[in-house]
Amino acid sequence: MDPRDLIVLTFSSLGKNRLRGALTTLGIVIGVAAVIVMIGIGEGSKQATQNIIRSMGTNVITVHPSHHSKAVAGPLGLGAVPTLTFEDAEAIQRELKNTVAAVTPVVRSSRPAVFQNTNWLVGSVLGVNPMYLSINPWNLERGRYFSDEEVRNQAKVCVLGKTVQENLFLQGEDPVGKTIRIGKIPFEVVGILERKGGGPRGDQDDTIHAPYTTVMRKVMGRDRIQQIAISVAREELILQAEGDIISLLRQRHHLKADDENDFNIHLQQDWLDAAAKQSGVITMLLGIAAAISLVVGGVGISNVMLVAVTERTQEIGLRRAVGATQGNIMVQFFLEALALAISGGLLGVGLAFVSLWILQRLGLSALNQVWAVLLGFGFSFLVGIAAGFFPAMKAAGLSVIDAIRSE
Repeated sequence: MDPRDLIVLTFSSLGKNRLRGALTTLGIVIGVAAVIVMIGIGEGSKQATQNIIRSMGTNVITVHPSHHSKAVAGPLGLGAVPTLTFEDAEAIQRELKNTVAAVTPVVRSSRPAVFQNTNWLVGSVLGVNPMYLSINPWNLERGRYFSDEEVRNQAKVCVLGKTVQENLFLQGEDPVGKTIRIGKIPFEVVGILERKGGGPRGDQDDTIHAPYTTVMRKVMGRDRIQQIAISVAREELILQAEGDIISLLRQRHHLKADDENDFNIHLQQDWLDAAAKQSGVITMLLGIAAAISLVVGGVGISNVMLVAVTERTQEIGLRRAVGATQGNIMVQFFLEALALAISGGLLGVGLAFVSLWILQRLGLSALNQVWAVLLGFGFSFLVGIAAGFFPAMKAAGLSVIDAIRSE
């Protein structure tokens, strides 16, 4: 039989049962759309997470106290013995000028902030020095940042994040020049940070920045820092800088050759790699869950085609009697199943594009991925092949005489 005749016959047979065909392809439509949309959401989430981490500064190294030692009670809050000092940070800045661009000691706490009769529990009261803005790129909306002299003098000045501003100054007052209390300590507001959005620790704008000396001694009542944040001069120097920092701190902490480090070092790339790995797992799980609906759609096609074989037994027998071969019969039913799957796949791709567009308009992170489209459509093609195989074999294997005699 001419291939064009087979194609015409295929669509003619499908056209006789349009409603059944439409309902059958619905599973494929939903399955393909779900695969593309789920992968798009997963990849969008991955990119958004990486952008957030990059917004906290590239070429960044952080040093923390080691967790090998037994945790201590008190305001440290990191589950490690407080082994780092601000002199360590100063030594890194002073002695590693070839690889290090900026260094700041870091202390962090959560404290209530009060302005007149308004209270707000600040997620992060961050004690740093002025170099923090170059390590973690962040612009000021207005006002200024505190100075090195204010850090040395333990000045009670601070800079507010947008979330803190909006929750403390409910009447829309300009906070700059006003006095707030952090815990029981009065602080003058000297600046407002631009809005930055979410981060690994949550809302980055739910923060107050102040001189680390003031936060460390007057707010937290301690004399050790919790962390050292370091910006490397150039990206290609980051591993060299890491090695230099380890050597310097081991020397300063008088560690022997067989002693473990009493500090931990983390590269910003570690965060990016961990986020990419986690997002990849999530994307894979979302894709697998969506692919299940495609398999269910394929089962539906196979079921419908098996019913069609039973309904059209006499038609198959008559076609065999007038010269159609087993191959012709098999190809016809195979093409019908494939046509249902491909049409469902195309409609599913269209539905996915519309769904992703809507999600993007709603402000959600969802990306159109070409490979996801190819995967979804390719999977629907394979489902069509698998779904049509057994019905086609059954149709081709019918006895001509038994088929003609059937009612």
